[in-house]
Amino acid sequence: MAHPSQLGLQDAASPVMEELLHFQDHTLIIVLLISTLVLYIIVAMVTTKLTNKNILDSQEIEFVWPILPAIILILIALPSLRILYLMDEINEPHLTIKTMGHQWYWSYEYTDYEDLGFDSYMIPTQDLAPGQFRLLENDHRMVIPVESPVRLLVSADDVLHSWAVPSLGVKLDAVPGRLNPTAFIISRPGVYFGQCSEICGANHSFMPIVIEAVPLEQFENWSSLMLEDA
Repeated sequence: MAHPSQLGLQDAASPVMEELLHFQDHTLIIVLLISTLVLYIIVAMVTTKLTNKNILDSQEIEFVWPILPAIILILIALPSLRILYLMDEINEPHLTIKTMGHQWYWSYEYTDYEDLGFDSYMIPTQDLAPGQFRLLENDHRMVIPVESPVRLLVSADDVLHSWAVPSLGVKLDAVPGRLNPTAFIISRPGVYFGQCSEICGANHSFMPIVIEAVPLEQFENWSSLMLEDA
């Protein structure tokens, strides 16, 4: 999760987020090179008193400076399109979860099971246990197995919401009357936090998302206990 004074993105917990981090580094290097070149030209033009008459009217320069930005844009666009298609890939998911956004909480339904579903509310500040995070903890976490493709179907019951977990590289709008699908794989066990990133009303800031990734055996034990309680 994020920490105070953090400047970069959160650590990647999924292959897609790793690709997004690499793309960010790739783009920032290009932006840094362009900024350095432009700054050098500005400083040189301001400080020098010499004028090169060949630069004032040069067909070679006129040819280069439209072509060079086009090449740079291609170097940015191709990796971006690749990641865009990777984020839309849904290949043989091991688990499907339907997520509904409400004012102001999330509900989860494990569609591969007959009666496995629950509502997830934020824990009030006065009820937090030691070590829990204010405005981020839920009374029921979404538990999923690690290293397993998970398909997520996101919708809303009332207004627009947005299901977003930055460390997984997932951000999907929850639109009433529409099921928006996405998929992700969590690479390692852990607890991952997110929040609704759509301004959905007065309590928009109070519908966090908590995902607990566990080994497959622990997930099977958890699902069995949940089914027994149901």
